[in-house]
Amino acid sequence: MTEEIIIPDKQLAKKEKYELLIPQIEALVEGEDDLIANVANMVAVLKEGLNFLWIGVYFVKENRKGEKELVLGPFQGPVACTRIKFGKGVCGASWEQKKVIIVPDVDAFPGHIACSSLSKSEIVLPVFKNNEVAIVLDVDSERLSNFDETDEKYLQKIVQMMEEMLKSI
Repeated sequence: MTEEIIIPDKQLAKKEKYELLIPQIEALVEGEDDLIANVANMVAVLKEGLNFLWIGVYFVKENRKGEKELVLGPFQGPVACTRIKFGKGVCGASWEQKKVIIVPDVDAFPGHIACSSLSKSEIVLPVFKNNEVAIVLDVDSERLSNFDETDEKYLQKIVQMMEEMLKSI
C-alpha cells in the first residue's frame, strides 16, 4: 500500500492524468479490505488529480420504511444530497437504468437534483454486486460538457476495483 500520491501536472491531457492516477489508486488500495477506507481514498485521489468539483459514492440501502434508496458515502467537494430515491436525478436514473449516464448540462436533465448550484455537468457510473446496483459513482464538474468517453473508460476501471471489493463483502 502506498500513501504518497503523485498528482499529475495540470498541463497533461485528461487521458494521461488518468493513466498516471489509476496505477497509484491500485497500489493505494492493495492489501486493504475495508470498502469505506478504500473508496474514501479513491475519491480523494481522483478529486486531487483531476480537479473535479465533486466526486463521491452513494450506497443502495434500505431505509426505515424498507424502501431502497441511495445514501451518501465517502465524497470530496461541496456538501451533498444525503438520500436519493430510485429513478430520481442523474444518480437515481443511473441506478434505475443500470447504465452510465453522461450529462453535458445538468440544467437540461429532466428531474436533475441540484445538490450544488456550481455543478454544470455530471457523469454517474453504477457499481454492481450480484448483477444489482450496489453503489453509484457520481462525478460533477463546474464546466459544461466536461465528461466524455475518456472519463467513462477510466472511471470504469475505478468501478471495476469497487466491484472486486464488493465480492468479499
